[in-house]
Amino acid sequence: MRFSTNEIIETINMVSRENLDIRAVTMGINIQDCASPDGKEMCGLIYEKLTSAAGRLVPEAQRLERKYGIPIVNKRIAVTPVSSVIASAVRKLDKKQGVEIAVSVAKTLDRARADLGIDLIGGYSAMVQRGITKSDEILIESLPRAFSETSGVCGSLNVGTSINGINLDAINMAAAKVLEIAAATKSQKGFGAAKFVVLCNAPEDIPFMAGAFHGYGGGESTINVGISGPGVVKSALSSMKVGGDISEVSETIKKTAFKITRAGELIGKELAKGLGTTLGAVDVSLAPTTKTTDSVAEILEEIGLEQTGTHGTTAALYLLTNAVKTGGAMATSRVGGYSGAFIPVSEDTKMNEAVRDGTLSIDKLEAMTAVCSLGLDMIAIPGNTAWEKIAGMMADEMAIGVMNNKCTGVRLIPVPGGKQGQDADFGGLFGKATIIELNRKSPAKFLKKGGRIPAPLHSIRN
Repeated sequence: MRFSTNEIIETINMVSRENLDIRAVTMGINIQDCASPDGKEMCGLIYEKLTSAAGRLVPEAQRLERKYGIPIVNKRIAVTPVSSVIASAVRKLDKKQGVEIAVSVAKTLDRARADLGIDLIGGYSAMVQRGITKSDEILIESLPRAFSETSGVCGSLNVGTSINGINLDAINMAAAKVLEIAAATKSQKGFGAAKFVVLCNAPEDIPFMAGAFHGYGGGESTINVGISGPGVVKSALSSMKVGGDISEVSETIKKTAFKITRAGELIGKELAKGLGTTLGAVDVSLAPTTKTTDSVAEILEEIGLEQTGTHGTTAALYLLTNAVKTGGAMATSRVGGYSGAFIPVSEDTKMNEAVRDGTLSIDKLEAMTAVCSLGLDMIAIPGNTAWEKIAGMMADEMAIGVMNNKCTGVRLIPVPGGKQGQDADFGGLFGKATIIELNRKSPAKFLKKGGRIPAPLHSIRN
């Protein structure tokens, strides 16, 4: 790949003026060969594998930051879903003993992360779309301890796919655990829940937390890159000539996404080469931060909305997401992960302002997830929310994903003691969230039926 002089100058301007960065480089590492009936031996093998495989991840990433002048904000690791790795170790144990093994693995992951200088490590996860094994159940039971007794461990449950339908039993379990995780991290305003996401149709090459894990088909290791650039897109739209129609808006976003993705692929390929592994995917999602001009909501308002959440928001977000995907696909053949536009409320200052002003409701956020990346993300809810309401939001979001053959997710933070309209400040890039109003009626009778919601008819393609 060769860059022209103009491209280099443009990239420098994007970094210095428009907050362009590589939001995350995530090294996926297969730890299936660390499985052992002996829990202590398994933890030792996991630590050895991670510190060996990812020992040069941070230095190599820092070298590329210096070489190209593009910040790499987060250096991360994702591992094979832990529930499958602990299966042999917990097979003959009762639930309490099994949870001890699972938590010891979480602490091992966190120790390796800290020793390597890694920001976050993902993969404390289970794939339960068709059913729940003993090791899956033990991992789910361990979630409150795993996320309250570690600093940088993240995890997920994949509870549905467009081929298998939706596992309502798994959703019900997950919803109850979200409340327990929040309670276990009460001193952090329930922030432990931000390290856990419920997904459907989870891609195996996600670079972003909390959903990142190393897919079973990913080989020994791989590098996945998550780009960003909301500020770059907003700047490009601000520079458009007055009077352009909506197709010109789309073209401008597409061309900008192409340039951002080229930079991301360059970093990814060089990092993979330096680490002796392969480039997996370039996730072209626009990921906002709390910085001014680094907001997806500001892009939507630049397109023409008075405030994000008003009528027309879903259409504007569709335009943005589709143009970003198109531009990214033109720039690299390795488009993967989520790829679109994120709408994490607490991490996007303008998005949270719209919630505080009452323009952006939970129902509008749900509608927006039908056309963007991921789903209901980093949303603060009252701490006394019933688990059935959380499960209902999860089930709705999974239905959108399964029916539309896309990945959707739910990452909610029940703030202990928090009430609607109050603010919960999570600090740094995680931002501040206004606790959102939820529907007053209960879906309990529906959810307690349990079982599995069948896959949509269009899943039968063979």
